[in-house]
Amino acid sequence: MPNNKQRIGWIGMGRMGFPMAERLIKAGHDVSIWNRTRAKAEPLAARGGKIVGKPVDLADVDVLFSIVSTGKDLAEVYFGKDGVVSGNAGLPGIFVDCSTIAVRESAEIRKRLREAGADYVACPVSGNAKVIKAGKLSAVASGPQPAFRKVEALIEAFAPSGVSYVGDGELARVCKIAHNVMLGVVIENLIEITLLANKMGVPRHAFLKFMNNSVMGSMFTRYKAPALVNLDWTTTFTPELLRKDLDLGLELGRENDVPMPVTAATREVLQSHFGAAMLKPNPEDYLQQDFAALVETMALAAGMKLASENKNVPTGLES
Repeated sequence: MPNNKQRIGWIGMGRMGFPMAERLIKAGHDVSIWNRTRAKAEPLAARGGKIVGKPVDLADVDVLFSIVSTGKDLAEVYFGKDGVVSGNAGLPGIFVDCSTIAVRESAEIRKRLREAGADYVACPVSGNAKVIKAGKLSAVASGPQPAFRKVEALIEAFAPSGVSYVGDGELARVCKIAHNVMLGVVIENLIEITLLANKMGVPRHAFLKFMNNSVMGSMFTRYKAPALVNLDWTTTFTPELLRKDLDLGLELGRENDVPMPVTAATREVLQSHFGAAMLKPNPEDYLQQDFAALVETMALAAGMKLASENKNVPTGLES
């Protein structure tokens, strides 16, 4: 049973962090929140969350969760000016980080936290905001097993599909990087075959319905189908973040002598999307939209001009 008496801290109110923290609050936990842009956290105050002014204000919680964009961001909120570890108010006993960062960065953070006297659990997650709201988020964790057992029920509050403990150290980081490499490869291949069928006369919604009902369908292909059919680029994950994760995977492959030719090809196709964005009226804004917009770049290469099919396509996440 979860220990609702634990004081929980949360850093990061992005697309993932907000609904994850919200699930902990709804489960009856005492959650204090810091976010660089305070306004993004304020809606949770009305639901019982406590907003603090600086990361160091979370130094007295029992368990501190974080989910930020990069390893540099994580090091800053932990060890930088006004960081959680910067004061003299003690330390959370356990730090749980749900970000997707490099193995090397995570190992360095673990070393610094261990020297400060705190345990560190790496706990990246699989899904997006819609998956969280549907109660289908999952997670993978690594670090000291006794520390993981103390926070397992808390993790399951926002990842009810389950959390897999894979061992000590940074092994969870390896699993999440591998996961996101597959995400990139799958979306690239799904786009290729969807465009092939579409150019030969098959409506995208009909082709994707067939694929999603087949043995090749997955939660991922189902919830990306509406975007590919209706050209809706509401952001779940940006091309820049996907490129970062493909680079992390390729780096691990080189370091461990594992050939990753499909990943390398996918990375270069994704890079072409950054070039094609220059054809848009506002390239920077375009690149902040969802990575599924890669279908427009691929369509351009195929000599196709896409239009929304305006179909009501199920995501597979409907309650």
